[in-house]
Amino acid sequence: MEKTEISTVLTRPVVSEFLGTLLLVFFAVGSAVLAGEYIGTFGIALAFGFTMLALAYALGPISGSHLNPAVTLGMLLARRITLRAAAEYWIAQVIGGIVGAALLFLVAKQVPGLQTHASFGTNGWGDRSAVHLNLGGAFVAEMVMTFLLVYVWLAVTHKVAVIGFGGLAIGLTLATVHLIGIPLDGTSVNPARSIGPALFAGGAAITQLWLFIVAPLIGGAIAAAVHQVTHPAHEPFLIADEAMPHGAPTEPGEPV
Repeated sequence: MEKTEISTVLTRPVVSEFLGTLLLVFFAVGSAVLAGEYIGTFGIALAFGFTMLALAYALGPISGSHLNPAVTLGMLLARRITLRAAAEYWIAQVIGGIVGAALLFLVAKQVPGLQTHASFGTNGWGDRSAVHLNLGGAFVAEMVMTFLLVYVWLAVTHKVAVIGFGGLAIGLTLATVHLIGIPLDGTSVNPARSIGPALFAGGAAITQLWLFIVAPLIGGAIAAAVHQVTHPAHEPFLIADEAMPHGAPTEPGEPV
């Protein structure tokens, strides 16, 4: 393979992560910023899920369509990507999130009376939570929600690429955690998604940002560890019925 061909192979996944994170922030976070009062929590959750679903199929074969540093960390700890690739993904995701937020900010500023300071689709606890969730509750919620997202991601992908029905499971999981998390803290489960909007919102969005970086990364790391127990590498795929000591019952009431 020529040097230029190698360069292209290495560049495409990074560009895909940048572009995908940009689009995820612009459209999904944009649904909360620009249309939240019209579509409500359910609509915002669907916007995140549908956007992720579309991008998973569009970019999944190229980069895996992580679009999330926590997912990339899970992939790294699962030994599916190298440290160098993970670092390149993280940089691309954060920059993509910032650029996506910048484009969204430009649009938002064209809407008369739209409040962006300390809001702008950002995450928060206390007075910035719809249910006034405290710091500890927000930390646990972000860890658990990110755990679910990354665990499902690792379970439905064989290596890195998202193929088949994997994108559907990932999109539905992202929508689910948003249905639960939006009233709690706005739902992050993605440091890149939180960093971009927070930089433009300012105020408390910045001072509380650390939680929405740290907690999702911890959740992603725990997911990778648990996944190695339930889905050990180099082991044949386990079918529950075949794992039963004496087979599954064939008639109601028949002992196992």
